[in-house]
Amino acid sequence: MEKKYSYGRGSFKTIEAGNELSWMIGNGIGGYANSTVAGGSAIMHHGYLIAALNPPVNRFLILTKTQEEVDINGRRYDLSSQQYIKTSKNGHEYLEKFIFDSIPEYHYRVEDVKIKKSISMDYGHNTVAICYEIQNGIEDLNFKIIPLFNYRLSGESIEKSNLRFDKVIENNKLILTPEKNKELKISFYTSQGDYYDRSLIPTTMATPNYLFEENQYYMIDNRTGFLGVDNHYTPYEVNINIKAKEIKKFYVICTLEDEINKTGFEIEKKYKNRINTLIEKAGYNDNFANNLVKAADHFIVYRKSTGLKTILAGYPWFTDWGRDTMIAFEGLVLCTKRFEDAREILESFSKYVKNGLVPNLFPDANTEPLYNTVDASLWYFQAVYKYLKYTGNEEDYKFIEEKIYDKLVEIFKSYSSKTDFSIGMDEDGLIFAGSGLDQVTWMDVRVGDIVVTPRHGKPVEINALWYNALCIMEELRIRFNKENLYYKELSLKVKDSFNKKFWNKDKQCLFDVIDEDDDKIRPNQLWAVSLPFSILDREKEKQIVDASYKHLYSTYGLRSLSFMDKEFKDKYIGELFKRDLAYHMGTTWGFLIGPFITSYCKVNNYDEKAIIKAKEMLSVFEDHMRDGCINGIAEIFDGEFSSTSRGCYSQAWSVGEVLRVYCDINKY
Repeated sequence: MEKKYSYGRGSFKTIEAGNELSWMIGNGIGGYANSTVAGGSAIMHHGYLIAALNPPVNRFLILTKTQEEVDINGRRYDLSSQQYIKTSKNGHEYLEKFIFDSIPEYHYRVEDVKIKKSISMDYGHNTVAICYEIQNGIEDLNFKIIPLFNYRLSGESIEKSNLRFDKVIENNKLILTPEKNKELKISFYTSQGDYYDRSLIPTTMATPNYLFEENQYYMIDNRTGFLGVDNHYTPYEVNINIKAKEIKKFYVICTLEDEINKTGFEIEKKYKNRINTLIEKAGYNDNFANNLVKAADHFIVYRKSTGLKTILAGYPWFTDWGRDTMIAFEGLVLCTKRFEDAREILESFSKYVKNGLVPNLFPDANTEPLYNTVDASLWYFQAVYKYLKYTGNEEDYKFIEEKIYDKLVEIFKSYSSKTDFSIGMDEDGLIFAGSGLDQVTWMDVRVGDIVVTPRHGKPVEINALWYNALCIMEELRIRFNKENLYYKELSLKVKDSFNKKFWNKDKQCLFDVIDEDDDKIRPNQLWAVSLPFSILDREKEKQIVDASYKHLYSTYGLRSLSFMDKEFKDKYIGELFKRDLAYHMGTTWGFLIGPFITSYCKVNNYDEKAIIKAKEMLSVFEDHMRDGCINGIAEIFDGEFSSTSRGCYSQAWSVGEVLRVYCDINKY
């Protein structure tokens, strides 16, 4: 795989084809920019400035995009590409190539004029810069930039009547104040050119109002059930005159900051340099790994409420989820050698442990976190354990002892008795969880009163995690000379109970849940093999891997249910209700490739053939990272023919687990 991604016209022969390919870049505080290779919006989340008003949440669309027009002696060329209800603008027809190399670059040609447009963010700030370089031909031209503004929650649409702003122009600066938030100032700067009030443009029946970009249609949202349209505010345009044969560079910046002390080109250079520094720090001499390091960076963001780093679960809509954070943790921050960020993430979540529970998620609002999860707390032990394995210095152990250890004890005490959401330990030492409508494992969909994947009882991965947590606590309490709460004795009891009760002799693998007699073949059993402390003998581990490969493996991950099961859903498509019914009933999950490859290599003793096979399974993700969201790995795919990205276009644990197993198998 090349360091940069380059696409020619064969990738966007139609606007529909161009809209299937997207890009995104983050700003380190939960905000981001994203759009399509064609240059338009295909989902409600697309925009050049999605700002996190309360980092990393409360994300609002501020600048949708900039549209460009070229006028050469009266010959007008519209470079904008966008679908509408009954028509489309097809500016992608002037696009010669698209390049993504840490930031997106659009390369257009109009007659004998070459135009380069790039978008970058000011890291740590709700600021986006759009830079232009024009190599003009033999005639003078006028270049027009039309910014599309908005003020709405990302992932929603808005009526034109609700797009109301106060506006002021000061020299090269346009200031907009949304009527719905008088405390917010949207500043738009241009390094060159003149503002022109679009309300002065004569209207016609075909174009009744130039102050709005109306009735945008979102292709991808439409096929998942959204039948509406969207609107944007376009009060001014910027006009720049360029002489014949002139080469001209200029930029526009949109920001929520009070002042900007950098040029657009400086913002771009700083953004790219920072990414290169992260690649050097990670220390891989492999383009696949380097691109994963780039992808990982977008998920690691600042949380204002703790003043520390956290991990966003996925783009474009997820916030920080405890379970997702801990599963993605090793790949995103340890394999990339971002150990300071790792400490901050562990400490950030420690501040919110409540009744022994790590938060399930932090909502996208100024509200308290939700705690409806049994596994986030157990994955927290794994994150701590792996942190120490990667670092292992005395100061690292001291950090865990002083900041984290008491929280681990609190989790243990809560789980070994009983805590919220019917989570607790039975007499056999195993953990039970969930009741009624509560969904507390990662297979957590509920549609009204329909519990799609009821896993109440004793789920297999929860008890594998519980056993590993006990083993970890025994190691830590010896290291720190802490009170002996009989972790070792309990772990032996758990191991014995697990082996007696979870083995399914008929199917030669593990029950998914016991006490509820769920013998469906699901991927959750793989964590009983892949976690550091083995709870089963090698022969049973091999049989689990064989069953998983036969029933669940699906190129870009593992199915959530055997394709032979009568309840198997082969497609994740359509309105939300239909998608929810398929979410954990056959849909392929990218992150599950991690425990599968680890398990496969483990049962084959990491021999040469196993490593070759593992590398083959990973190599297909290089192709996927050229598709869907460029340089990302999607959350999910269909259960059959897992080719099209579904769900979040780039998911933290998908990227994290691919990078983790890459690191693992390349040790051999």
